[in-house]
Amino acid sequence: MALKISLRPHEKIVIAGAVITNGEKRSELVIENKVPILREKDMMREEEANTPCRRIYYIVQLMYFDEENLKKHHENYWRLVRDVLAAAPSMTVYVDQISECLIGNRYYQALRFSRELIEYEKEVLSRVTESNECL
Repeated sequence: MALKISLRPHEKIVIAGAVITNGEKRSELVIENKVPILREKDMMREEEANTPCRRIYYIVQLMYFDEENLKKHHENYWRLVRDVLAAAPSMTVYVDQISECLIGNRYYQALRFSRELIEYEKEVLSRVTESNECL
């Protein structure tokens, strides 16, 4: 089944590792086969991976596009997961969803769950900040 993507003017997209920038006008692409695809709004640069859960997202993104180094990325992922769960066991449900997707080679879905993990991390950190302000 083909995937139809509409791009805004100047929007970037990564398709199978190639960064593509749309021109001046809105355009549509039809992707006929299964390849890794990520829109600019969903891409994370290394310097943006500045929290533990954002680092997990970044590692999953690397897994999605960099099959050559998959073993190394998986090792980094599991190391980060151990640290995150040691600090916040309440994140287990999110990590389980991500891990299940990774085991099934469903990297795009793992990225979706990783975004949910980042949102939960923000919530947890805001509660910690609020409780520290009360002291």
